[in-house]
Amino acid sequence: MAGPYTTLIDPKTLAAHIQKPGWVVVDCRFALTAPELGRQNYDAGHLPGAFYADLEHDLSGPRAPGQGRHPLPTLTAFQATLGRWGITRDTQVVAYDDASSVFASRLWWLLRVFCGHDAVAVLDGGLAAWKGQGLPLSQYAPPFSLAAVYRGSKPRAAAILDTDAILAVVAGRVRRLLIDARGPERFQGLAESIDPVAGHIPGAVNRPFEENLRSDKTFRDRDDLRMAFEALLGARDPREVVHYCGSGVSACHNALAMAVAGLGETTLYPGSWSAWISDQSRPVARRS
Repeated sequence: MAGPYTTLIDPKTLAAHIQKPGWVVVDCRFALTAPELGRQNYDAGHLPGAFYADLEHDLSGPRAPGQGRHPLPTLTAFQATLGRWGITRDTQVVAYDDASSVFASRLWWLLRVFCGHDAVAVLDGGLAAWKGQGLPLSQYAPPFSLAAVYRGSKPRAAAILDTDAILAVVAGRVRRLLIDARGPERFQGLAESIDPVAGHIPGAVNRPFEENLRSDKTFRDRDDLRMAFEALLGARDPREVVHYCGSGVSACHNALAMAVAGLGETTLYPGSWSAWISDQSRPVARRS
């Protein structure tokens, strides 16, 4: 095996390994406006042997005041889910979806940062790329494991910031670069289709996650991504970056893109915009 695969994997490589021991594939399809649709699409056809991960039940924890729309799961709950999928510390995990790899990136981030599991990759181009190679789908849902137990390392706490830490950044007490993964209209406060307040965290810059992709939804190459993010960084160290979005999901796409670019591990504000605006006293910026 040439791996571990730690950022992206192409369909042909995955097809050569998908039935081998030590590999687990996870279907992360989800629709924010129709939460049941991802599971329905999975049942209609998915990569052979793939498990299904529901964003709200498997990749998020229960909602709580001030924590945003998709708070992180507890480590105990997430590791129990990994165990049901038969994932151990030695497993090569591959995640995919049909939404530009946004939801697959969330699982990638959770495993790498929340659990310290490096052998996890996103299927480049997602389901469309797999089907474009003429590769098969299945309607068989594999059974949950009764024996696997996931025992990971502790979360990389430095890679996760809460709202108090972001307040310190906005106040100028901590040097960080906030990168917002949402579209420009939402960032600028011109439109808001999901959250009750439009705008962005003061001082943030905008990097819509879609800009990480080619027209076929595969990731742009390493050098292109590196140049794009270095233009945002200026003289800053990549370790100063904090990614956020509406609820801590598409922000993971930018984190993955920076990893593909060879810029290392960055930080996530999981609560993101939906947590920031839960307190009306916090400042909101628009049109920058």
